[in-house]
Amino acid sequence: MNATEWAVSESPLVIRRRVKWGECDPAGVVYTVAFAEYVISAAELFYGSLFGTTPQKAKDLIGFGTPSRALSFDFQRSLRPDEEFETTVRVAEVRQRSFVLEMHARTPEGDTVFTARLTPACIARGERRAVELPQRLRDALERYRLACGDAPQAEGETP
Repeated sequence: MNATEWAVSESPLVIRRRVKWGECDPAGVVYTVAFAEYVISAAELFYGSLFGTTPQKAKDLIGFGTPSRALSFDFQRSLRPDEEFETTVRVAEVRQRSFVLEMHARTPEGDTVFTARLTPACIARGERRAVELPQRLRDALERYRLACGDAPQAEGETP
């Protein structure tokens, strides 16, 4: 059996994905909403990679949730069934109660498919109340940035 999504690198996290037929419209082009699933799935794999366990287990252990505050895309090309692409995940900003993940998806030939910015807000698990990033999460995000060669920003600094 072939997987349709797998990590090919950890620092930075790079996820290779193969487009499934069910993610496409009758003309054989990926539905726009499927791209949001690609980004959320990459974010979940990112959390799992940060903490060395499954994403929801890590969030349960530390006691936080990450609903999306914002999600934006810049689409450069379409995708069709069985095409593969790789998404690189970077930490763009670490804020008081949220952080920003930048994702750049490319074909194996290097053509940009899309770029996306996902801003998860940090909430108290089960309470749906915004909280400051737990120190373990903040430290993990900053370690990841350093491992990827990205310089941390000062609090409140605009990229």
